[in-house]
Amino acid sequence: MSVCLSLKRITASLSPSLSAPRPLGDSAASVLSERALLERAISRDAYGITAAGCDARQVPMLLDECGVEWNSIGCCNWPQDFPYVPRVEFRIAVSCSPTPSFLLHFRVEEDSIRALCAEDNGRVWTDSCVEMFLSPHPDDGSYYNLECNCIGTVLLGYHDGRGNKLHASADLMAGISRWSSLGRLPFAERKADGPWQVALVVPLTSYWMESDEWFGEGAVIRGNFYKCGDELSKPHFLSWAPIEWEKPNFHLPQFFGQLCWR
Repeated sequence: MSVCLSLKRITASLSPSLSAPRPLGDSAASVLSERALLERAISRDAYGITAAGCDARQVPMLLDECGVEWNSIGCCNWPQDFPYVPRVEFRIAVSCSPTPSFLLHFRVEEDSIRALCAEDNGRVWTDSCVEMFLSPHPDDGSYYNLECNCIGTVLLGYHDGRGNKLHASADLMAGISRWSSLGRLPFAERKADGPWQVALVVPLTSYWMESDEWFGEGAVIRGNFYKCGDELSKPHFLSWAPIEWEKPNFHLPQFFGQLCWR
């Protein structure tokens, strides 16, 4: 089964003045004030939207303004051993200037949540975790795995298709802006109070083995999106594009779907 995802192009400027995190208990006035600031910065162009003042905290509203559609991560590829299927959706766009980036937004509804991993490039897949794997060069088997737990702890790795793998440097990881509706403090598994969300701004330069403009207009790459929780009380392994394999394994680029510009 072949699946294809078209990415919308957005032109967004990241503003340090709006990048400082705030407590989740913000007043309605401050939230409205930030919304007003962003809305004043929005202007439509031929490709969708131009905005000033976007970091990960602004991604959900920006994608709303652009009409970026949600996609389901609902393929339960191993139903006999892992039948639990939480509700998971994602949406993605590409910010083109001044820092070309992927804008990612995940929304998850599951029975329980966990976030023990607080250090980047750690075992985030054992927590409540969402992931994006991308293969800029499908013919050689290489790919990147971007994984994020429910408090915004991120892992980014590169696999060369010959069994070798590397993690992104601390400097590259620091350049990935992240926001979580659950805050950033780790916690043991607990019953979920409701849906949770994470948003990421991932500069294309985070994919450090690629040229500067590796995902320009007209480019077609392959990838997959996942939800897992390897050590939760209800372990699960869901994907956007289906995987035909005998046991859970997300590191199979032969089952990636297609991603292209819209």
